[in-house]
Amino acid sequence: MVHYIIVKWIQGVDKKHLAEKVRTLYADAVKIPGIQAVDIKENVTPRENRYDLMIALHMENDALSGWDNSDLHIQWKSEFGSAIEKKCIFDSEM
Repeated sequence: MVHYIIVKWIQGVDKKHLAEKVRTLYADAVKIPGIQAVDIKENVTPRENRYDLMIALHMENDALSGWDNSDLHIQWKSEFGSAIEKKCIFDSEM
C-alpha cells in the first residue's frame, strides 16, 4: 500500500527549509520493517488553497502499525507538528 501524508504548513514558515528537513528525516524510513520506499513531493502551484508537501510511504499493508510506533514517526510529529496548519492522511493500494 501507499501511506500518504499531505501537509499544509502554517503561514510564514520557510517551506523549502522544512522540506529539506523532512527529506533528511525520512531518508531512514526504509530501515523500518515493511517500508520499501519513500517519495516526497513539494507543491509547484503557489496558491492559498493548495497543500505544500506530500510524503508517500510505500509499504506492506501490515507495516502501518510498525510505522505508527516507530521513533521516526514520533520524531516527525514532535519536530514538525507545530509547523503544520493541516494535514491529510490517505492510504491506497499501490
